[in-house]
Amino acid sequence: MGRHQRAETYGLVSFLICAVVGAVSMNAYMQYAPAIWQLTQRRFMVASGIVAACGVISFVIGYASKSRSLNLDHGWLAPIRRIIEIVALSVVYAATIFLSSFALMGAANDMMGNAIFSGYISSVCAGFAGVVGYMTFVQAELMNAKTLASLLPFFVISGVVTAGMTTDDPYWYHNNFSQLGDRTTFAARMFNSTLMLAGTCIIIVSYFAISELVTTERLQRLWHDRTNKDPNRGYEIPHFMLRTGILSALLTVSGLAFIGIGVFRYTPHNLMHNVCAKGLPFVMLVLFVCLPWLAPRLSKAVMVASDLAALVCAGFWANMMMGHNTLTNVEALAGLMFLGWFIVFSRQIAAIEADRVAAQLLHAQMIEGGLSEEQAVAEDEPRIESRLAADK
Repeated sequence: MGRHQRAETYGLVSFLICAVVGAVSMNAYMQYAPAIWQLTQRRFMVASGIVAACGVISFVIGYASKSRSLNLDHGWLAPIRRIIEIVALSVVYAATIFLSSFALMGAANDMMGNAIFSGYISSVCAGFAGVVGYMTFVQAELMNAKTLASLLPFFVISGVVTAGMTTDDPYWYHNNFSQLGDRTTFAARMFNSTLMLAGTCIIIVSYFAISELVTTERLQRLWHDRTNKDPNRGYEIPHFMLRTGILSALLTVSGLAFIGIGVFRYTPHNLMHNVCAKGLPFVMLVLFVCLPWLAPRLSKAVMVASDLAALVCAGFWANMMMGHNTLTNVEALAGLMFLGWFIVFSRQIAAIEADRVAAQLLHAQMIEGGLSEEQAVAEDEPRIESRLAADK
C-alpha cells in the first residue's frame, strides 16, 4: 500500500478503536458518576471531552508517525520544535472537537427531548469518537495552514451558538456580544472560552503562515544571485523581514485581542475589555488595507477582497450610527468577515506552499538534467505532479 492508502486504512482502525473507547467510557460514566454529574449539560461536557480526547490522541499518533524530525539526528532544536507544533495543533483540535460535539449534542437533545436522548448518549459518544478518530488521523497526514484554518469557523460558530442557546438572558442580542459573556453562568463561560481558544488558534495558524512566507522568500533568494545579470533580481521583496515582522505582529495582536475579550469580562474589567474589543477593528482595518505591502506574494484578488471587506464593515458601522442597525449585528459581521478573510489568507499560504514544493522539484530536476525550465516542465510535468501529491 502507498502512503495515502495506509493513512486511510489506519484511519479506519482509529475509527474502530475510538468508537469502542467512547462507548465504554461513556457507559462507565453513566453508571458510576454521582448524581450531581448526571445533569444534562455535564453529561454533554463529559461526552464531548471523551470525543475530544479520542480525536487528539488519534491526531498526535498520526502526526508524529509521519514526522522524520522526532529524533536527535539533527540536534535538539528540531524535535523540540516538532513537539511544540504537536501540542499547539492538539489544542486547536481539542477545542474544535469539544465545542462542535457539544453543540451537536445540544441540538439533538432539543429535537428528541432529554428523556429519549439520554438513552442514546453512549451510542452518540461512540459515533462521534469514531468519526473524529478517523478524520483527525487522516488529516494529520495532510496537515497544513489551510486545513487548520478551515477548522476555525466550526468551533467559533459552535461555541457562540451553544452559548446563545443556553444563556438565561433572552435580551442579550439587543445590546452586544459582550453581554453574552458578562456573567458567571455556563453559557458565559462557554462564550468566553470560545473567544480565548479562537485567539489561540489564530496565533498558531499565523505561526505556520509566517514560517511558510519566510521559507519561500529564502528559496527565492537562494536560487537567484541578485546581480545585474540575474533577470529575476527584481523578484526579491525589499524590506522583507520588516514587512513580515509587522504582519506577524498584527496577526498576533488580533489573536491576543480575541483572547483578551474572553479573559476580561466587561463588568469587572470594563477598561481592558474595551481596549481589546474596540482595538480589534483597528487591527483588522490595518491588516486589510496594508495587505499589499505586508504580503505582496498573495494574489491581487485577495487584496481586493480585503479592501471590500473593510468597506462593508465600515458601511454597516455607519448604518448602525444612523440608528438603522444594532451593534450585535455589526460585531457579528466583523467577526465573520475576519474569520472568512483569515481562511482565505491561510488557503493562499497553502497554495504558496504547494507552488514552492513544485518549484523545488522542478529546480532539482533542472540541476540534475541540465534542462531549461520550459524543457523540464514539458518533459516531466506528470511526474512532478505525482511527486507533489505524494509530498503533501
